Amino acid sequence: MRAATVIIIAMLAALCLGFGILLCLLAVHGLHAQPRENKSMIIEQGSAKIEASVGDGAWNVNDAALRAWIQNAADSVATYYGRFPLDRVDLRISPGGRVGVGRGMTWPDHGGGLIKIRVGSDTTAQDFADDWMLTHEMTHLAFPSMPDEHHWIEEGLATYIEPIARVRAHHLDENEMWFEMVRDMHQGLPHEGDQGLDRTQSWANTYWGGALFCFVSDVEIHRATHNAKGLDDALRAILAAGGNINEDWPLDRALATGDRATGTHVLEDAYAQMGNQYHMVDLDAMWKELGVAREGDHVVFNDAASMAATRRAITWGHAAPDAKVVPVH
Repeated sequence: MRAATVIIIAMLAALCLGFGILLCLLAVHGLHAQPRENKSMIIEQGSAKIEASVGDGAWNVNDAALRAWIQNAADSVATYYGRFPLDRVDLRISPGGRVGVGRGMTWPDHGGGLIKIRVGSDTTAQDFADDWMLTHEMTHLAFPSMPDEHHWIEEGLATYIEPIARVRAHHLDENEMWFEMVRDMHQGLPHEGDQGLDRTQSWANTYWGGALFCFVSDVEIHRATHNAKGLDDALRAILAAGGNINEDWPLDRALATGDRATGTHVLEDAYAQMGNQYHMVDLDAMWKELGVAREGDHVVFNDAASMAATRRAITWGHAAPDAKVVPVH
């Protein structure tokens, strides 16, 4: 009888120990991915309000880091355009995966903007600091909606402007920006048989072909105006004329509006060259003129190059850098 009692007590103790271990494991797991109900916050940039909401799902992201990420992206876009493009943006964040920012998409939304983007449940402040996607998506808000054949100008602008905007807001180092530009811009060069940006709608043409159009236009606007104007002046004029994501414009209207602001025909001429025909760009010659060269995993600047001043103007606009890169905290 005593032996049986001992056995029963031992079994109960083992069950309690096992249940306790299970509770500990669940608690530890909960530290990494806690299910939460929808939450929201409002981030302001000037008079604009970004209403951010997080959907249901596993979530262990620090609220301060999340807010700083959104604020930095909004500040970057506002710095480039002179103001935030819209008064209201609905930013819907979907928890998904473990770490990092995932696919984003942007739409017009009753006079405002709608951005949907995925954020991993364990995304850190450093992951947010390294992110470019939210700035890319917010850039879409500042240009008119285009017909399908001109989708390349929407994606090209966002691809090209995003790193420049982050540099100007001191959220990215200019050396890293130029390194990535030299490393990646060649993806936009046409291939044999391509028929221009409108007619060859590959991924490379849509994103990097569009970015190449913007880069060439930026350089040529600076060249034509002796660095008094740049692509940013053209894009600010388009936005000031009501050309945001809620408006459906033909491409020629947008280009003509931008050209009037710079007193040139650069955008319209670039489209005539690249829009509907094969047109090769000598990128190597452009890098040399701008005084930027890739060496391994970094770039070196040649301030004696013929267009070094243009490189600086593209990077900083009409303002000189006065602060270091500001990380997300």
